[in-house]
Amino acid sequence: MTRLKTRIVDLIGAVGPIPVSEYMALCLFDPQDGYYTTREPFGAAGDFVTAPEISQMFGELVAVWLYQAWQAAGRPLPATVAEIGPGRGTLMKDMLRTFSRLDPAFAAGASFAMIETSPRLAEIQQRALADQPVRLEWHETVETLPKAPLFIVGNELFDAVPIHQFVRGGAGWRERMIGLDDDDGLRFFAGAGSVDPSLLPDDAKDAPQGAIVEIAPARAALMGTIAEQIAGHGGAGLFIDYGYLRPGIGDTLQALRRHDHDNVLANPGEADLTAHVDFAALTATARAHGLDIETTTQGDFLLGMGLLERAGLLGATADGKSRHAISDAVERLAGPDAMGKLFKVLKILPRASPVS
Repeated sequence: MTRLKTRIVDLIGAVGPIPVSEYMALCLFDPQDGYYTTREPFGAAGDFVTAPEISQMFGELVAVWLYQAWQAAGRPLPATVAEIGPGRGTLMKDMLRTFSRLDPAFAAGASFAMIETSPRLAEIQQRALADQPVRLEWHETVETLPKAPLFIVGNELFDAVPIHQFVRGGAGWRERMIGLDDDDGLRFFAGAGSVDPSLLPDDAKDAPQGAIVEIAPARAALMGTIAEQIAGHGGAGLFIDYGYLRPGIGDTLQALRRHDHDNVLANPGEADLTAHVDFAALTATARAHGLDIETTTQGDFLLGMGLLERAGLLGATADGKSRHAISDAVERLAGPDAMGKLFKVLKILPRASPVS
């Protein structure tokens, strides 16, 4: 039993079952034993590999999109280029190199920000980016960013923001809770209180007994904060995550450990907990702030930004082994059976912006 699991069992023993959202928050962000506060989960030596770790091409094309958004906004300076949930700094490092090649004046004139809540990960990022010749600051929240045009990217950000789950029981819906079984092991329960069905997706009214729906008010709140900054000061946003384009029914909560799926309740604090992102909900929040939204798949986005052309340039001077690695990276990033279709891209732009 992990140390955090022991603490969660003690907590439930004292106060009763806790909602999935609280369990997820403890597992990921507990200051003493949370997953993101105690380890470096990225890369081959961790538990999962993100797109920036697969190839430099991902960060380069994201940088090109942000740069085009800055140009479409009228090339404002001062401006802030930010990454939220920046992992170990790989994406920002690739973007900074690309900005310096595209437009040294832009790289020198803009401010760059990392939005990171984990002190451990912030230290890793600071070491990775220590030699960058730009103005680079760390923030814990979007609210402390400069009041200037904001060009922001988040890759695999919203999937780790805690969700609420509700389960169909009888004629109504009850919040899904985590409590203790007869042997003091963790297990799922249906809570005592019912939920207002108007808060659930339209499909919920026809759902069978035992069906599960997910709602993520914390995600909407975070998107609202970002959208408010862009609506008030200008800028654009790009968010890439795995998820679905319309609300639906189903349990997407999962645990990842050592590059494989794990039982969600088995190893609190030692496995990554995620859930698929409802892009329709994020879109509605951003549009409520008067912004234009476009959604697409990661594959279509990267191919549209020139992934194949960039791969060809890199491969032209590479040896056979490196060319094979580049080809493999293209397939992993954009292939329909890899990340290409599962991962979606949400573009946030001011009204009538020409960037696509």
